[in-house]
Amino acid sequence: MTDLGAVFRPQLPPERLRAVVRLADASGLQELWLWEDCFREGGISAAAAALAWSGHVRVGVGLLPVPLRNVAITAMEVATLDRLFPGRAIVGVGHGVQDWMGQVGARAESPVTLLREHLDALRALLRGERLTTDGRYVKLDDVALDWPPAGPVEILAGATGPRTLRLSGAAADGTILTASTPPDGVRRARRLIDEGRESAGRTEPHKVVVYLLTATGPDAAARLRAELADEGVESVPDLGVAGDAGTVAKAVQRLAEAGADTVVLQPTGDEPDPEAFVRFAAEEVRALVP
Repeated sequence: MTDLGAVFRPQLPPERLRAVVRLADASGLQELWLWEDCFREGGISAAAAALAWSGHVRVGVGLLPVPLRNVAITAMEVATLDRLFPGRAIVGVGHGVQDWMGQVGARAESPVTLLREHLDALRALLRGERLTTDGRYVKLDDVALDWPPAGPVEILAGATGPRTLRLSGAAADGTILTASTPPDGVRRARRLIDEGRESAGRTEPHKVVVYLLTATGPDAAARLRAELADEGVESVPDLGVAGDAGTVAKAVQRLAEAGADTVVLQPTGDEPDPEAFVRFAAEEVRALVP
């Protein structure tokens, strides 16, 4: 079965999160995703609050930019979330937007090398290992978590380009794809991820999460077109969906058939009613997605 989620976009002020989380939990939404976009809301702080305000919905952070974070801090925060809310936090890491990384003096000369080192160290620390490493970016001296997770924790990686997709297959437990990924893009991503998995000898399942830009309501088509134009991807076929629950469910199914395990509905930046959007995803679209 395809898992279905929705995004709480950080263009909304943090004080709006509580109402959206409680509605997501009450309506049976499977996953609510948060973003750590510069310079808006912190991913871990928002996720901790969302998890505390809810009892069932899984909360995803997609994603934490690794240039901003020492890997030991990432591991401590992820472990804390998992011990407080077992199995309900989903965490992704990635390069971050390079212009934003440059604004804070954290832009890496080799983002792929940094992500690989961060993933390897993060997953080792979360397994409870004691780690000493002297990489190009990640340097740890006899570091171990006092409170590692009680069980396995999956770490996802955000990826778009071929090198990062292969890296995600080799070094992460799942991959997050942006809303600029049509069904054919999901298929290409799956092939590259599988190449990385094969090169690393990995055989366990690899979860693929993809965002789907979604608009519903009387002005849905116009809002979708405007956002695609703002992103410069209006010419990409089969990107985004506008319409009722049936139309959205068909778009979700096309992504699932292309290889997505989870589809996360991403409202347009000008979505007039975020609570209604979550209810629409949980109560109307979910019922139509196998």
